[in-house]
Amino acid sequence: MSSSASPSQSLIARRRAVVARGVGQFAGDTTVASAAGARLTDADGHELIDFAGGIGVMNVGHGDARVVAAIREQAGKLLHTCIHVATYEPYVALCEKLVELLPHGEATRVALFSTGAEAVENAIKIARQATGRPAVLCFTGAFHGRTLLGLTLTSKVAYKRHCGPFAPEVYRLTYPNHFRYGNGLSEGDFVRRELARLRESFVNLVPVEHLAAVIIEPVLGEGGFVPAPAEYLRGLRAICDEHGIVLICDEVQSGFGRTGRWAAYEHAGIVPDLSTWAKSMGGGLPIAAVVGKAEVMDAARPGTLGGTYGGNPVACAAALATIASMQELDLNARSAVIGAVIRERFEALAEQSTLVADVRGLGAMIGLELCHDRDPTRPATEAVAAITAACRKQGVLVLPAAPAANVLRVLSPLVISDADLERGLAAIESAVLAATAGAGVSA
Repeated sequence: MSSSASPSQSLIARRRAVVARGVGQFAGDTTVASAAGARLTDADGHELIDFAGGIGVMNVGHGDARVVAAIREQAGKLLHTCIHVATYEPYVALCEKLVELLPHGEATRVALFSTGAEAVENAIKIARQATGRPAVLCFTGAFHGRTLLGLTLTSKVAYKRHCGPFAPEVYRLTYPNHFRYGNGLSEGDFVRRELARLRESFVNLVPVEHLAAVIIEPVLGEGGFVPAPAEYLRGLRAICDEHGIVLICDEVQSGFGRTGRWAAYEHAGIVPDLSTWAKSMGGGLPIAAVVGKAEVMDAARPGTLGGTYGGNPVACAAALATIASMQELDLNARSAVIGAVIRERFEALAEQSTLVADVRGLGAMIGLELCHDRDPTRPATEAVAAITAACRKQGVLVLPAAPAANVLRVLSPLVISDADLERGLAAIESAVLAATAGAGVSA
């Protein structure tokens, strides 16, 4: 690297020299040196409005003062001892808070981990011990992590090439994506068809008496910000109850205010048997949880759950402070406001460009799907790549999603100012219209 290289260029060159290429880059050669609220500052001193949120981690915003203070205070008291060795206040206090916010039936239990993938793996272990059954049913479009079992459950094959063999007794159904697979049916008729297909799977895919759990994201995250129809989730809950199957809701990306509720499953009026959490719970520190009905959670034998760093005291303190800030700022209400603004702007954009095929989501978890001539079978992957690059040039960091990377997703911190939200949406709008014109389609 020449001496005239910028700090960002130098940092990227150093990365390429030492960081394994399997650690992907989703936003070009973006760097970051500091962050506050909903803004990032790169190594060259340029500001970016953050519509990525650390992939859904920073709902409370970068550098929340309460979170930073809690980290500093706890670090001065206790950095680590391991919950398996000695019980400490932050672990128990965080579990108490999660039980308060996310009750699962008459009695609720919690186990803490470090990552969303760990939470998913342990939820499956709990379900298998609770039922004595081996099989798990998951869905297309799902992302449940990159560990071996997590990757088995994850749908996108680009993440899985040459990583197998994968874990056995995992079966997959098509996610209830009405836009992609509705075939002109009303949502009600579509849901009835998909629930019938679920019941058929007990005949032609996996015996129901072998099925320990069904795991579903109430809103697909990496799969393209697709909400499962509320009636489908209610039907799924009823089928699981009928057959003694543990229902697991993966709320790793959709939880903690992103959809305008603590949990996305609340929009459907259901309660799962188990739920998995991470990302925005920690305000930037790695922490995760499985929350569930006591009779299911306590079926796991002592010693079968946990890990050296799960529920680290500093991460627990950060999570407690994050939740306190979310409550004080009423970020669930703010999420609903942000989501309404985004949806209105994206729906107006859909009237200007036939690249915009679908606008969907819950709360501030809104996706914009781009397809040529609005045809779900013709994803506009190259257009989305051009749009995200153009947004970065305008000082806005936004990421794609979906198996074909043709969905623009908004994951801005929920503390974003109205002005920064406006600027970010304006950048997306101009980039979409430019891509539309470049593709030679009507605008």
